[in-house]
Amino acid sequence: MILATDGDFNVGVSSEGELQRLIERKRDSGIFLSVLGFGTGNVKDSTMEMLADKGNGNYAYIDGLQEARKVLVEQAGATLVTIAKDVKIQVEFNPLKVGAYRLVGYENRVLAHQDFNDDSKDAGEIGAGHTVTALYEVLPPGAEGAVPGVDPLRYQQPKAAPAPAPASASAELMHVKLRYKQPEGQDSQLLTMPVADPGNALDAASEDLRFAAAVAMFGMKLRNSEHARGVTYKQIRGLAEGALGPDTRGYRRGMLALLGLAAGQQGEPLDAPATVAR
Repeated sequence: MILATDGDFNVGVSSEGELQRLIERKRDSGIFLSVLGFGTGNVKDSTMEMLADKGNGNYAYIDGLQEARKVLVEQAGATLVTIAKDVKIQVEFNPLKVGAYRLVGYENRVLAHQDFNDDSKDAGEIGAGHTVTALYEVLPPGAEGAVPGVDPLRYQQPKAAPAPAPASASAELMHVKLRYKQPEGQDSQLLTMPVADPGNALDAASEDLRFAAAVAMFGMKLRNSEHARGVTYKQIRGLAEGALGPDTRGYRRGMLALLGLAAGQQGEPLDAPATVAR
C-alpha cells in the first residue's frame, strides 16, 4: 500500500499507538506500507517515518515534481518493492587497529547488541536496487584520549582487557555481519565478511562514498554538531564538487544549491560554484 499524507491524522484511527498496532497487524499478514509525505507547515515527519518503518516499507517526502519523479519513477523499485525485511547490520572493529569509533547518524536505528540474533525484533527493509551507506569515524589505538572518559565505578572493579584473538593480528579492520529475512519469511539468514584496510587516502575512494561523506558533513553542520565545528561550508562544497560524477539527473547539483543557500543564511556565503563537466 502507498499512503500519501501530511501525517496529521485527525479522522478515524489517529493516535500513534493505535496506528502502529494496526500497521503491525497488516504487516504480519503480508501487506507492506510505504508513505509519501506532502505539504508544508503542519507536516508530521516523524509520524510518517514511524508508520513506514513499522509497515516494512519506505518513507519519502515529496517537495516538488523532480522529487516525485525520482521516488515514483526512477527509484520506484527501491522505494516500493521490498526484497529483504528486518535487515540488521553489526560491525566489530579490530582493537589492534581501531581504538575508538563513532557511527555517524542512524540514531533512530540503533539496536541493542543482543537484538541482532533475535528474529522477533523489527528492523529496516531493503528495496530492489536499494543501497545503504553507513559512515564511521574511527581513531587509531592510542588516540582514545580524544574521547571523553567516565568516572570509575564504585561497586565494580574494572575488567582486565581480554587477550587479543588470533584474527586481530591479521590485516582485518573490521568484521561485518548482516541478517535479513525474505519478504515472506520469518527466520533470518546470516552473511558475514571481514574487511581489510587498504590504507588509501580519501581521494582514492569512490565518487559515491565521497559524495555521501559530503552529505553527512552537511547534515552535521546544519545540526550544529560538535563534531563539525571545525568544518566550513567551503570545505564541504569542495568535497562534493569533486565527487559529482556524471549527475545526469542533477540530484547532486541540487544538493550543492541547498548547500549554498544554507551557507548564505548562516553567514558563510560562498563564491559562485566552479564549473564541473558533466
